[in-house]
Amino acid sequence: MKGIHLITNGKLTEKELQDLPFLQHDVDYIHIREKSKTAQEIQTIVSFLLEKGVPKQKLIINDRVDIAAINNCHGVQLAYHSLPVDVVKGTFPELSIGKSVHSLEEAVHAEKAGANFIIYGHIFHSLSKKGLSPQGISRLQEITQSVSIPVVAIGGITPENAQAVLKAGASGIAVMSGVWNAADPLEILKQYQSVFNNGEGGRH
Repeated sequence: MKGIHLITNGKLTEKELQDLPFLQHDVDYIHIREKSKTAQEIQTIVSFLLEKGVPKQKLIINDRVDIAAINNCHGVQLAYHSLPVDVVKGTFPELSIGKSVHSLEEAVHAEKAGANFIIYGHIFHSLSKKGLSPQGISRLQEITQSVSIPVVAIGGITPENAQAVLKAGASGIAVMSGVWNAADPLEILKQYQSVFNNGEGGRH
């Protein structure tokens, strides 16, 4: 799970969808995170991306295990309201299972349940988490040192602070607002990728 994880912002526009096939060359994974969309709408997004040449092994579907399995995507990202990790792993062993966590206890539990990786945050102040205190680098490092599965960090990560995240042991960095709100998403992604290529990083 090493690399750049681009997460859709929950309000994917037609233009952003059309841009994704071009952005995919500068990211390692694309997370389809569209909570307000129906299963059919998400399936339409996935079908479009596959038709445009986005490799299925780059796609991770948020919450919708069925869509991830039907399309043979790389994996699924489970939230607190999603199906339990062990249930999904037992039924769909071919999927890489990610779990969103916000504490050391949740991280350890996710690993014991069989998660293949975790997404932890938010690390820094984030536009999508206004009013909530960030976890910070020290807590991220505590997480990466306490579990053996890859940790993907999320929340307020910029090209300027990404190096500190990698030094704390994160295998990957997840980006959302920093890309979708940018005047030139492709240029920003190249900046993230440059930092990542020159960074330390954690487990694969």
